[in-house]
Amino acid sequence: MTNKAIEIIGLTKVYKNDRGISDLNLEVDQGDIFGFLGPNGAGKTTAMKMMAGLMKPDRGDVKIFGASILEDYVNAMKHVGCMIETAESYPYLTANENLKLFGRFYPQVDQQRIDECLEITGMLKYKNEKSKKFSLGMKQRLGLAAAILSKPKLLILDEPLNGLDVEGMLEMRRLTKQLADEGTTFFISSHLIHDVELTCTRIGVIYGGKLVNVDYTQNILSNYASLEHYFVSEVDRNARV
Repeated sequence: MTNKAIEIIGLTKVYKNDRGISDLNLEVDQGDIFGFLGPNGAGKTTAMKMMAGLMKPDRGDVKIFGASILEDYVNAMKHVGCMIETAESYPYLTANENLKLFGRFYPQVDQQRIDECLEITGMLKYKNEKSKKFSLGMKQRLGLAAAILSKPKLLILDEPLNGLDVEGMLEMRRLTKQLADEGTTFFISSHLIHDVELTCTRIGVIYGGKLVNVDYTQNILSNYASLEHYFVSEVDRNARV
């Protein structure tokens, strides 16, 4: 098996308003906690939707653990958990019923695993409540529980901290590090740069639909006071180009 969790090759998607992403090339190693940063409209969610097979690229491909999402989608996504844009759930089903529904796709998922995921995400005490009653943060937690249900080797998370309170953010940070220690690779987009700094091992910056820099967090922090300073510097530099 390849030691690359993700290989993005010439990925391009251009909308009618000329926004989108252009010729994106990126490799993410197994075991990375990769932070994907960029201003609003830079193309982060577009890239992540194509990575998850939710949107077809104009050109290019994505390989996940060596399998192409265009040519071998089932194998490419076999070991992937996703939460992109908003955590979707069926409002008239309970948290437990939602996860049971999602769990039908994975033969190894049983009630014990569902309870385990609810426990991990702090949702076990709400397992019999309908999701229509949940706050945004609770919906995010339920979405995360669904994403980790199959014990994926790769998690693609778009703004996973959206709606979480401080306690939830700390729990999410702890969970990310715990799963990474167990071998899970992460691809995370977030506008909460301080949290990315504390969590992610590598950082990629996208601006105007193009990947402008990729580096290890440790290297960045040896040259900048914080990840925020680095990000502002990269955006400012590319805005002038």
